[in-house]
Amino acid sequence: MAYGLARRELRPRVPLRPGEGEKHRLTSLEGLAALSLDALSSVAYGPEAIVLALVVAGTGALTATLPITLAITFLLATLVVSYGQVIAVHPDGGGAYAVARKDLGRTASLLAAASLVVDYVLTVAVSLAAGADALASAFPALAHDGLLVCLVGLALLTVVNLRGVTESARVLMLPTLLFIVAVLGVVVVGLFRSHPVAVVGTPESFPVQESLGFLLILKAFSSGCSALTGVEAIANAVPTFRTPKVKRAQRTELMLGALLGLMLIGLAVLIRRDHVAPRGQVTILAQLTAGAYGDGWAYYATNLLVTLVLLLAANTSFGGLPVLMSLLARDHRLPHLFGLRAERPVYRYGVGALALLAALLLVATDADTHRLIPLFAIGVFIGFTLSQLGLVRHWATLKPAGWKRRALINGTGALMTTVAGVILLTTKFLEGAWVVVIAVPLLMLLFARIERYYTAVGEELGLGRIPEAPDRRTGSLVIVPLGEVSKLAQHAVTAALALGDEVVAVAVHADPSRTRALEEAWERWNPGVRLDVIDSPHRSLVQPIVDYVQRAARDGRQIAVLIPEVEPRHRRYEILQNQRGLLLATVLRARTDVVVCLLPYRLTL
Repeated sequence: MAYGLARRELRPRVPLRPGEGEKHRLTSLEGLAALSLDALSSVAYGPEAIVLALVVAGTGALTATLPITLAITFLLATLVVSYGQVIAVHPDGGGAYAVARKDLGRTASLLAAASLVVDYVLTVAVSLAAGADALASAFPALAHDGLLVCLVGLALLTVVNLRGVTESARVLMLPTLLFIVAVLGVVVVGLFRSHPVAVVGTPESFPVQESLGFLLILKAFSSGCSALTGVEAIANAVPTFRTPKVKRAQRTELMLGALLGLMLIGLAVLIRRDHVAPRGQVTILAQLTAGAYGDGWAYYATNLLVTLVLLLAANTSFGGLPVLMSLLARDHRLPHLFGLRAERPVYRYGVGALALLAALLLVATDADTHRLIPLFAIGVFIGFTLSQLGLVRHWATLKPAGWKRRALINGTGALMTTVAGVILLTTKFLEGAWVVVIAVPLLMLLFARIERYYTAVGEELGLGRIPEAPDRRTGSLVIVPLGEVSKLAQHAVTAALALGDEVVAVAVHADPSRTRALEEAWERWNPGVRLDVIDSPHRSLVQPIVDYVQRAARDGRQIAVLIPEVEPRHRRYEILQNQRGLLLATVLRARTDVVVCLLPYRLTL
């Protein structure tokens, strides 16, 4: 020790790539912003779905909104507790897929994966479509531009998420906080007022089409359960949290459940007290906002904020689906490229696939929220049910302390989500739910076929088995296609001599005078390598070399073809270079089994 400084052991440090390290992972608040906006923003269309289902029995039936919302909140609490257990049992993420794969078997895991993919894609589409509806509530002139608004929002989200979920989380912090304050403000201010301050929208009549019976209540309950979408997203993205990631993810799940439940119950109380019924050109949330704040600047500011948050709510899928697709790729059920990450820790292929599928869905449905929601909720309920059934089996198998209580919680949740899903499927089948009935089995078949292919490839490659010793009985031959004696030829022959036992240079010429000139130049250079010149009367370059390589490979020798390529320093000059080397390499790979190598010669221009 000298001057109070102790010697420190020097250890090599590997620099982190952009986006890596603990400081770039999510805190609980950042996780709430990045992964919970889908669930929190569902208050914009969940209560409205209940009202639209009940109003067919007359406006008097809207009093049932509060008890139905309380039942949905009970289910929400069950799901929050259940997914807290999922986070602890499966800290690597995956949610329902990870649970089904471990505890329910192969078929159930394929079903969970397919339903989650459908859910995530629809989350993007529904959030963007609902955001466009909220914007039209404030500015009716934009009602006909909903699809354009959705596609622009989708493009912006894609660009942000290609930079990484942590960056997008920081972008979402302020809008999330303002949204929560605005919605809770609607509830608090609205409850303090004896009657609505202002009424917006055009009045509509609702003739009674059926009575308020048990079936209608169940239908409203299942429709309102669309407000529960996104509850599973945190469990699917546990690896993106900072250490201790399990505790942070569980804390985020609890915050999500408390905030969402409070907002749903508060809005339901206002709907029941003020007899809020659907009106033309505005949403239910817009009506409640006008009732609390009036139709002045606060009304417009709140609707713009709701629009922004609904557009950003699609970020939940961008945080969850790429991680799920990487898990599927690891299990050989999706192409392995979905498991690759770029310089930033982002699954870019997953982000791109999600953006493309969501764009196609928005165009196909013309960004109509009410056409998307029936498709939306069914996939969600499948994931909910499988996740909880898997945990029931997990507790029953391991039997830890208190396993019966945990299994009862998960079993109750599974029963409720199954009932809601079946009711929604039967009542909305002809309204578009049939698409999910077709899409989910097709995705399961796709995953199974990809898995079967990778299994067959692994068997053929002998993966997991020790192969025989390499065959050293024959020497190697390196063939170098050349055109002239130059520095490029020197570069290629030098590399070839370092690679193989024997090197042969091959040239193709149609002009006898050029052939003689090449041979004379080769003799003067005398590199110690044989030159074979192939006559090509038809001035074909690729086919003669391919034929030469095929003849050389007949004796079973190991053949390598080393193709020199000129690479200019500036990309704008690439178009000035011929592409014969790339063409030759492509044909050789397609027609032979030899090793094909491209050797760059980099220019200073």
